[in-house]
Amino acid sequence: MTIHANARPRKILAVSSGGGHWVQLRRVVPAFTGHRVVYVTIDPTYRKDVPDEKVYIVNDATRWDRWGSLRLAFSILRILIRERPDAIVSTGAAPGCFAILFGRFLRARTVWIDSIANVESMSLSGMMVRRHADLWLTQWAHLARPEGPEHAGRVF
Repeated sequence: MTIHANARPRKILAVSSGGGHWVQLRRVVPAFTGHRVVYVTIDPTYRKDVPDEKVYIVNDATRWDRWGSLRLAFSILRILIRERPDAIVSTGAAPGCFAILFGRFLRARTVWIDSIANVESMSLSGMMVRRHADLWLTQWAHLARPEGPEHAGRVF
């Protein structure tokens, strides 16, 4: 996302769960220079990685944890309503899935970048958001299909 002459900076919500998802998200954020980035993640220690930025911490949840998933969904929805981002970018997993799904209702542009760890197939979260993401990306060329996901390179 580049800034065009006379264009206003955009607010981008960068969402990921922990571990490699967070590392990959941090690798794509330099592409948003000139825009305001707000982070959503699951680990409070990640605040040290972005000390000058706003960071929301949410619970993590799996598909087997219905109450945790419900709590996560409400947290993400509350953040989206409060922040009203122009765009949402996620490298997964559950927090990003909810952000992409709800973000469409708020007319935010949405980008899903599936984790590089998904070598054999797309992630479950990636498959869930595929119809809702404006841009659905895989980091593996052999997983790209005409109907999506697209391959535009790797984060690593």
